[in-house]
Amino acid sequence: MKPFFLFLPIVLLFSGWWNPAIVDAEPYLLTVQQLKAGLDKAPQPKQKGFVLVDVRSPDEHMSGFIPGTDFNIDFREMQGRHQELKAKPDQHIVVYCQSGHRSNLAAETLMGLGYQHVYNVDGSMNAWTEAGYPIEHPR
Repeated sequence: MKPFFLFLPIVLLFSGWWNPAIVDAEPYLLTVQQLKAGLDKAPQPKQKGFVLVDVRSPDEHMSGFIPGTDFNIDFREMQGRHQELKAKPDQHIVVYCQSGHRSNLAAETLMGLGYQHVYNVDGSMNAWTEAGYPIEHPR
């Protein structure tokens, strides 16, 4: 059985089903300072040039989120709900959670789905609040 598994990536590569660039790629890491600078540059929140996604639970999201957040999709639901982002594979997507672990999983999921420019916020909400940046609450 072992030779088949060694041969499988070659078959998948030539059949077009496997893309080593996507499989081997890792999400980019973004600091909260870089995220804040990107948000501050935008003349309006919808013109920021990236999709900002809170991948925490809806209850966590309700307790406060980063201003400019476009979507709240629990990281466990990313595989089935990523179409809600309405993002093209070459658009930039930034994900965050509470500490950075769940958002890394969500970022890896998005990259596995073919999105090429996915960023995980290092330290996520913990780093954001520690830096003293504002939090927005649902209306």
